[in-house]
Amino acid sequence: MIYFDVTKTSASSHHSGLTRVSQSLVTAFGSRFTPVVWDSWDKQVTQEDWFITAELFSEDERPGITAFLEAKACKTAAIFHDLIPLRFPHMTWPKSVARHPTYVKLLAHFTRVFSVSEYSRQDILAFWKWQGINDFPKMDLLSLGADFNTQERQTHTSQPSEVCFLCVGILEPRKNQSLILQVCKTLWDEGLKFEMHFAGRVNPHFGKPILDEINEASRSYPELHFHAHFSDAQMKALYARASASLFPTRAEGCGLPLLESLYSGVPCICSDLSVLKENADLGGCLSLKADDLLVWTDAVRSLILEPRRLSELRSQAQSRPLPTWANAAELILTTLNSL
Repeated sequence: MIYFDVTKTSASSHHSGLTRVSQSLVTAFGSRFTPVVWDSWDKQVTQEDWFITAELFSEDERPGITAFLEAKACKTAAIFHDLIPLRFPHMTWPKSVARHPTYVKLLAHFTRVFSVSEYSRQDILAFWKWQGINDFPKMDLLSLGADFNTQERQTHTSQPSEVCFLCVGILEPRKNQSLILQVCKTLWDEGLKFEMHFAGRVNPHFGKPILDEINEASRSYPELHFHAHFSDAQMKALYARASASLFPTRAEGCGLPLLESLYSGVPCICSDLSVLKENADLGGCLSLKADDLLVWTDAVRSLILEPRRLSELRSQAQSRPLPTWANAAELILTTLNSL
């Protein structure tokens, strides 16, 4: 029996990256996995069973999980995302910052750990060694699915008639929407014509100043739009209108918005972080120096003025191979069945 942890996923009302990973895997696994919620699960397991989680946790949030892992009553697997709360505590949810040191140490007790990128894999291995943890599980690389909301992949190469950019992600300093806003204001002041759409919920700890910036700018620039709440159909419609997505993030574990943009047939202009380049370098993306306002302004300007470059990137985005959630589920199953 394979038990899949949906403790937070089952109660979540929003679609964060972590939530989408769990929800997408639940769909891809289908009846091959049994979903469980920690507090209501009886934990009657055997040595042949598996418990797998893609969620973040701690002893306070999951009473008894430390003893459960140390007892090794069954085999266990986890999907590891990143060390962002440790590397960037000043712009990460306080709860995540407090939880993460214990969470990462608990991961060392699992039978197997899947990392969502090679960057994250190397990061946690270095952390474990720095902590003096020498007995840790084998790490497998797990490519997350690009298929967004199970929609069919877009492969038409026609370019939208009007230039429109889309930036998807929670409003917070890490996602760096303020840089894009500055770029847009400069280009609008130059007289260039295009639309800019931001889509994502607002981080309750850090997002309000960015929301205030967007709201203030929208009074002077009617081409600027913010979508805090949207359905799957509305998100699909935004991608259908977009000439390119803009992803100026400062830190990621994988970068799902990049993959989902490509799957939607939309090229992605992204930061040149090594974790993003694992996917961006394969085509359909333009990687720019992270946090460099001048570089981003010049690049976006050139894309507006040179539609042929956008068309080339769009063609690359729609023709390159991309991982799916079905691929991810099969890799996990194959690995678990081999142990």
